[in-house]
Amino acid sequence: MQLDSLVGLARRYRTPHRSPLRLSVPDGMTVPLGCDAVSVPESFARAMTRRLPRMGCVYADGANWWWLVPSDSDVALEWPAPARYTAGAVVPDARRAPDLIHCPDGAVPYTPPIPLYLALCRVTGTTPAWSRSVGTP
Repeated sequence: MQLDSLVGLARRYRTPHRSPLRLSVPDGMTVPLGCDAVSVPESFARAMTRRLPRMGCVYADGANWWWLVPSDSDVALEWPAPARYTAGAVVPDARRAPDLIHCPDGAVPYTPPIPLYLALCRVTGTTPAWSRSVGTP
C-alpha cells in the first residue's frame, strides 16, 4: 500500500459516521486530484484575492470563505492561523452549504495551493515554513 492510500484511509477513519456537509463541485467540473478545502475569515480572504494570480471555486458562508484545493495540499505545509484546512472539502459544524461566489472558467475547481498559501502568509504576517531558520536542538 502506498503512502497516499494510507493517508486517505486514516482520514476516512477519523471522519464521523454522520454524513458530513461537503462543498459541492459545480456541474461540468472534475476533481482528478481529489478535493480538500481551506477556510479563511472573510476579512483575510478579501485581502488574499488581490494577491492570487488565479482562483478556483470559492464559497462563502458569511463569516468564512472556502477555497477548493487538490487533496493533500496540507502535506508539508503548515497553514497559518486563522486558516482551517479540511480534508474532503468538509464544512464542519455547518447547517447548510456555503454559497458559491466564484467559479473559474475551465474543467477543474482548484485554486493553486502554493499561491493560496503564500497569499495567506502575506496577509497574516506569517513567514512561510520553508523560509524559517532552523533552530539548534
